[in-house]
Amino acid sequence: MDIDYRSVFDLAPVGLCVSRNRHIVDCNRQLCEMFASDREALIGQSFQVLYPSVDEYERLGARMTPILNARGHYADDRIMMRAGGEVFWCHVTGRALNRAAPHEAGIWSFEDLSAQRPVKAELTAREREVAARLLDGMTSKEIGKTLAISHRTVEIYRARLMRKYKANTTADLVHKLMAGAA
Repeated sequence: MDIDYRSVFDLAPVGLCVSRNRHIVDCNRQLCEMFASDREALIGQSFQVLYPSVDEYERLGARMTPILNARGHYADDRIMMRAGGEVFWCHVTGRALNRAAPHEAGIWSFEDLSAQRPVKAELTAREREVAARLLDGMTSKEIGKTLAISHRTVEIYRARLMRKYKANTTADLVHKLMAGAA
């Protein structure tokens, strides 16, 4: 039996994307549905159109580069944005086709986590980054090192998140972030 790899790509149960220099070269139906867009509108676009802000796009790209150089792959949970402005939690996994130039070309998968983890509070870009790292189980010092900010600054953002989510402890905050309860 011959396998039609184009059909496999198009019908995969997760969003798939081929990239070149952080631009979408090709994508499947699931990615288009997830981001409420059509293939023609996404092909040739910068990944920036999938992010809530330019700042998050740029910071994450810079943070991924050394990891892609070292490992050749990268994965995290982050808040992404559908066409129309709706934000949602997404698990993103990618592989560089050339470790020496990790953004040159790659293959990426996107899994919509909104059914398990809805976004209910209005968060700033930095709050979204801190929230994502808290969900990974990182401490304030680890988050600070990852985001290149002081651990005291992380604690300020964590306190803001706790107020927004009406959480009494970090564990309670993580639970509410997971549940999407604001």
